[in-house]
Amino acid sequence: MLKKDKLRYNEYYDMQSVFDELYQQSRNNNNFYKLMEVIGSKQNIRLAYRNLKKNSGSRTKGTDGKTIEDISRLTDEKLIETARQMLEDYHPLPVRRVFIPKPGSDKMRPLGIPTIWDRLIQQCILQVMEPVCEPKFHNHSYGFRPNRSAHHAVSRMVSLINMGKHYYCVDIDIKGFFDNVDHGKLMKQIWNLGIRDKRLLCIISKLLKCEIEGEGIPVKGTPQGGILSPLLSSIVLNELDWWVSDQWETYKPERATSKGFFQYAKKYTNLKGGYIVRYADDFKIMCRTYPEAKRYYHAVVDFLWSRLRLEISPEKSKVTNLKKNSTDFLGFKIKAVPKGTSKHGYVAKTDMCDKAFKKSKANLKKKILEIQNHTVAGSVKKYNSAVKGIQNYYCIATNIYNNLTEIDYALLRTRANRLKDKAKLMRFSDTPVKFRRLTKGIKDQKIIYRIMGVHMLPITGVHHKYPLNFSQDICNYTEKGRQRIHNNQHAVGRAKLKSFQITLNPKESVEFRDNLISKYIAQYGKCHISGQLLEPDEAVGIRIKPKERNGSDDYGNLVIVTKSLLPVIEGVIDNCPVNLTEKQKEKLNRLRRARKLKPVK
Repeated sequence: MLKKDKLRYNEYYDMQSVFDELYQQSRNNNNFYKLMEVIGSKQNIRLAYRNLKKNSGSRTKGTDGKTIEDISRLTDEKLIETARQMLEDYHPLPVRRVFIPKPGSDKMRPLGIPTIWDRLIQQCILQVMEPVCEPKFHNHSYGFRPNRSAHHAVSRMVSLINMGKHYYCVDIDIKGFFDNVDHGKLMKQIWNLGIRDKRLLCIISKLLKCEIEGEGIPVKGTPQGGILSPLLSSIVLNELDWWVSDQWETYKPERATSKGFFQYAKKYTNLKGGYIVRYADDFKIMCRTYPEAKRYYHAVVDFLWSRLRLEISPEKSKVTNLKKNSTDFLGFKIKAVPKGTSKHGYVAKTDMCDKAFKKSKANLKKKILEIQNHTVAGSVKKYNSAVKGIQNYYCIATNIYNNLTEIDYALLRTRANRLKDKAKLMRFSDTPVKFRRLTKGIKDQKIIYRIMGVHMLPITGVHHKYPLNFSQDICNYTEKGRQRIHNNQHAVGRAKLKSFQITLNPKESVEFRDNLISKYIAQYGKCHISGQLLEPDEAVGIRIKPKERNGSDDYGNLVIVTKSLLPVIEGVIDNCPVNLTEKQKEKLNRLRRARKLKPVK
């Protein structure tokens, strides 16, 4: 839903056509010298606010102690004025340093939390840079990109094993990637992508050198936690993607057919066959032979240092023969095993990796202890949420049922001892139909725990789901590509929506205006009371509970009505100028009662 929502927001603020044009120009290898005009446009700033407030991190305080709540109270005029002033002479405030547990390790990962205003500026830049960068990225880079996921990366690797017979894997672990990105090299890479607006490059440079509270000004690295950082990290390693790809996958000699060339190349050239699959800084190069894999290993180590100034961890980097050993990738353990009884073919066998297994077991055990100590429905729901998260992510592992069975068996005694006095036990077949639909492959004799009226989801309630390769036709910035994701918003025509936005009072809060646009679309441009289709200049947004009675600007407190009924709603007149049905009168009187006015008859 999040992917669809972002496209909806682009349409709400009439920015989709602008982004489409940037994408097409980038595909045509155009250079961009005036991106700041787009970044600082009113609609782009409003869109940035909408995207930012939907991000759960927007409620996290920066060094100035402010959150999205502080911005939401500002008027639309003030929001745009402040953002434009910041872009004119940008000086980011220091970043707040926090540490979070590193997955599968006892170490802590450093995060840099910019102030909420700096996050808004980064969001404005991200929205414009993304369509420019997307056509320049490699097809098999899957991290931090629209519509792509870790499942797509794993699926690509599995396909190379199953269909491509690539059984040798080059494992490279970059040492502290996010902390060691070379700023000068990154700025050159951005320039080479065609982004040549010097004002924008200056702002990005200042973001990279933004002071970290308590640590000073960094000389290298991209701060994890910033909105723009994932895109910048993709730009850094994009050069690696294409360098590896140009060694074999995308190397196209003149006057040679693809099939004929590859046959010739294997016999008479020094080209090495291999395919890269990358998710953020975690990547694999899949090869058919050990010599090719070994050559890639040494070549990539040299490339990372000589071109990108990045070191590797020698103890974590190696060439793996997947027919003998497994490799870990994005939480999965992948190995090539004989296909059935055949000795000539191999297929990929995927499991939860050891770290993921231990982490999942520890997390569910912790959730069981929380249920014992705080026996409320909310604790059980948190446990169910954790179970569903594990099932949804690891369902593409071929051996997932056995993995989860092991976890379930390991927690059997903990669950029985900790919850014996808290739970009611029942057979799976006796649970409600709605609950049974949430699980797969559960036998009737399975015992289900019911605590505080909530059933605990069985850990093993999942089947293997075949992962799908990413379809390269899917794209946020082409009409055809978006059809694979969602249909364009047709509830209200584009021209009407634009006209309605023009009528909105710029003195109102940015939160009021933003939610009113959603409400106008949700009501299909019709009056809340009469249901009549309204022209944009006839429609007016009001609060159900008025501002003078502490009514909020939340979406649920807003409705769109016709201007002709506004005097009756506000109590200027007590006689309704139009004939209304009893149901319509009840809607009208609800608004009058919220204003402590007598109902109309």
